[in-house]
Amino acid sequence: MEVILLERVENLGNLGDRVNVKPGYGRNFLIPGGKATPATEEHIKAFEARRAELEAAAATAREAAEARREKMTDMVVTIKAKAGEEGKLFGSVGNADIAEALNAAGVEVERSEVRMPEGPFRQIGEYMVPLHLHTDVDGEIKVIIEAE
Repeated sequence: MEVILLERVENLGNLGDRVNVKPGYGRNFLIPGGKATPATEEHIKAFEARRAELEAAAATAREAAEARREKMTDMVVTIKAKAGEEGKLFGSVGNADIAEALNAAGVEVERSEVRMPEGPFRQIGEYMVPLHLHTDVDGEIKVIIEAE
């Protein structure tokens, strides 16, 4: 199935690229998500008419993600959780907890943008957590988990 990408898709292509993908990937992920459109003559003409608008929107989204990354430079987030005497948490700290702590600190981050390196944290300590803010913009934040 041939599609035209309406935005940059990681490991696939850039805005405006015509790429061949498996039909299920195109029908179930790219097209419903607004990331691509089928490569028919009608859609190609419509895309060329909107190309400047789409490029401007992509540039704006990237600049916003870079601004958020700059806000988070050297930022440290402390999360308090119940823990036992040996430093093991009762439960865990996951990406939703980290996103909530960042939002409380004044930086808007979606849960899906927080990439947990090896699953949720189950011990007290300091961790470096990668963030995927945009297709081209990645960041990292230091998270400290303390006992309540």
